Amino acid sequence: MALRAVKIASPDEQLTWVDHLEELRSRLFVVGLALAVAFGLCLWQSGLVLRVINHPLTVQTEKQVRAGRGPLGQTALDQAALKDLASSTAALADTLASPKSGLPPQLRNDLFAQAQQIAASVRRLPAQPQGDKPITLGVGEPFTATLTVALYVAIPLALPVILFELYGFVIPAFTPQEKRIALPLMYAAPILFIAGLLFGYFVVLPAAIDFLQNYNSSQFNVMVQANQYYRFAATTLIAVGLSFELPVAVVGLVAAEVVSAGWLAKRRRWAIVICALIAAVLPGEAVTMVLEGIPLYLLFELSVLCARLIERRRRRRALALEASGP
Repeated sequence: MALRAVKIASPDEQLTWVDHLEELRSRLFVVGLALAVAFGLCLWQSGLVLRVINHPLTVQTEKQVRAGRGPLGQTALDQAALKDLASSTAALADTLASPKSGLPPQLRNDLFAQAQQIAASVRRLPAQPQGDKPITLGVGEPFTATLTVALYVAIPLALPVILFELYGFVIPAFTPQEKRIALPLMYAAPILFIAGLLFGYFVVLPAAIDFLQNYNSSQFNVMVQANQYYRFAATTLIAVGLSFELPVAVVGLVAAEVVSAGWLAKRRRWAIVICALIAAVLPGEAVTMVLEGIPLYLLFELSVLCARLIERRRRRRALALEASGP
């Protein structure tokens, strides 16, 4: 079954409906197996996966703690005050426990023991307040949240196998001319999507968390629930990843002769407006909007460049056909 799933039919090979269904079943089996392996790997390394997903939230929480905002920030201030008070008390006890204090030996011994106990208690205090991770409210939510995140990450991991099986199933139906157009687009689509995911993770998601958690934060005690955070992160990353598919969509329209490179070039102003609107929809402040809009516009310019190359090749083929005509 696995060997049949990776076999790509030749264009002139005639297959019946039963053959197509059998091939589809085999390819779906391989896709399901790839997803199962990727899901198992993500569950096995769930600690690492969760640390990576939680990192933008952890960084933002640490900023709030340093600024003394929110419940964790107030807890950090209380811990700092407690440490200062305990350290001062321990230092005073050490001073009184010194023979130069003139106190009775038994009292000095008691003060010295108290100073040591206070110092040990201070060392046991955490370096920063706990709670920089998403909170769970139900008994089974840690388990279900882990499964959800593992599934989210497993899909991109299994994407190469999924696309290979998809391409293998649909490519035989294309003509040689269609393959020259479709294959580059098919190869570019996952690369652009992964680039969008990386851009979303390192630029958009931290900016979104920073903006949303600090928006009117003086009126709320901000605590992030795990399932809601993971849904928000997945939605944001997928939205950015899909927005990076703009060149594929534009080049596909040009290849289908729906639009032309000249038509696109004359509408650069509209492209700037649309890129700005997309950046505005994504959460973030003004600087982040600019950082989000620039890559989108550069992708549009890349689309125009690719469209010009396609039209140039199309004209060359047309001239070659005319030259070789009767």
